[in-house]
Amino acid sequence: MEQAPVYYYLLVFLSSLAISCCLTPFIKKLAVATGQIAVPKDTRWHKKETPLLGGISIFIATIVVWIVGITNAFNLLDNMDGLSAGIAFIAGGFIFLTLYLSPVHGPFLRPVLFMSAAYLGAVLGFLFYNFNPASIFMGDSGSLFIGFVLACLTILGSTGESAGGSAGRVLSIIAIPILILFIPILDTAFVSVMRKLFRRPISQGGRDHSSHRMVAIGFSERKAVVVLYAFSAGSGIIALGINHLRVGMVVLLATLYLLFVALFWIYLGRVKVYPEKSVLAGGGSGVITPILVEITYKRRLFEVLLDFVLISVAYYASYLLRFEGNIGANFDFFLKSLPIVIACQIFSFYVLGVYKGIWESAGIRDLMGYVRAITAGTVLAILILLGLYRFISFSRAVFAIYWGLMVIMVSLSRLSFRILDEGIRMRNRQGEQTLIYGAGVGGQFALKEIENNKQLGFQLVGFIDDNPRLKGRKIQGYPVIGAGEELEEIIRKHQIKKIIVSFRQNGAEKKKDLKELCLRMGAEVEVMQMRVVIS
Repeated sequence: MEQAPVYYYLLVFLSSLAISCCLTPFIKKLAVATGQIAVPKDTRWHKKETPLLGGISIFIATIVVWIVGITNAFNLLDNMDGLSAGIAFIAGGFIFLTLYLSPVHGPFLRPVLFMSAAYLGAVLGFLFYNFNPASIFMGDSGSLFIGFVLACLTILGSTGESAGGSAGRVLSIIAIPILILFIPILDTAFVSVMRKLFRRPISQGGRDHSSHRMVAIGFSERKAVVVLYAFSAGSGIIALGINHLRVGMVVLLATLYLLFVALFWIYLGRVKVYPEKSVLAGGGSGVITPILVEITYKRRLFEVLLDFVLISVAYYASYLLRFEGNIGANFDFFLKSLPIVIACQIFSFYVLGVYKGIWESAGIRDLMGYVRAITAGTVLAILILLGLYRFISFSRAVFAIYWGLMVIMVSLSRLSFRILDEGIRMRNRQGEQTLIYGAGVGGQFALKEIENNKQLGFQLVGFIDDNPRLKGRKIQGYPVIGAGEELEEIIRKHQIKKIIVSFRQNGAEKKKDLKELCLRMGAEVEVMQMRVVIS
């Protein structure tokens, strides 16, 4: 087995040295505060009172905070039926697969595999009884134990080998454990940051974890847990690919995955779970916090950073696609032109007003603006490369692919919040069964109000319209069920409780006719008329 480079050991040594030097004074204060002091005696050599507990700093520094952190992360993740145990089983499964399929087999591989198999069987057996609705909880003793075992298995099973030379080896040592245990790490970091933003103690408990926020926006408890399972499996698959794919491909996949995760967790961060105002709302204390908020939040620095990543990913992916995954000598041309592409694209976004838009309200008009800005940035980059290098050794196909990828990625990133909103609304419809009479512009206005105003308590079933050609069509995902003459059958079939008349002309007469129809049927249906009032 090939020995790891000396600087690996030096890095670990220096990290532990720094932690031990910084932690020991705090342990000393803790020992004094709790009375853990060695008093001078005739049988002891020391002549003054000296704090004990120094071994704690040695222990913590020896493990570079990984074991303690992962152990507690699973304890914090145990906040919903089947969540901690399920994530532990998925993570353990990917640890086993990573080791079993590893190209290098160390001397301790077989015992670690046996331990992993035993661990997986034990966790899965418990999960049968712990998944929602749980008939038993694991308690702190269980969650701390599974976290401890996983942390140890990732350390013991680190092979340090992968496809891709030294860069792949670094990825293998660092990225594989982090990706396999990504969801517990992410949830702990997310809760810590959010509590800090709302000036709440990080150690304070609460229903503010990722799973709780998913339930708050309309997921069932089971769906929330399964979604987190899916994220855990996604990061595990990327970790598994590190030993078997090219480094460039792994970095690209990991970056795209992390972008998706970042957008989803930013969306979860918008869910209101605290009564206090966020630091980002301008309520921060001191001098540094308002300055950071002004620079990063109000001045759109985060959007610029996101676009920086999107441009880099799209441009690199276009090279991979153009040269079928093997960039080779073209990598130098990629590096040479990347700063130009980034500068041109960011400049065009700024000049053409992309950074003036609001994500939550992005629509078709905004998409057209994104296309114009991406086109302008791409053309500007080509012209500059043409002037500097006469476009020699640069591929026109790369820029065509880049343009398409940028349109897709920028559009999806800007529309991400609306897509999530729409998807969650469609899957979690609640309220009284409601029908909109009229599938024209007025009906679509009524649809928007129903979707955006949850306090109305309407669950839209669909539209009816007197135009028979519209029957069977869909308007923003909702069907045109039939025409007015079929209304009686539709009311009975779909158990309609409310009808909204959306006509601008003769709306009052139609409302009166519908009320009379419902009375003749003996159906308890409330008939309303939509009006747009500007005063």
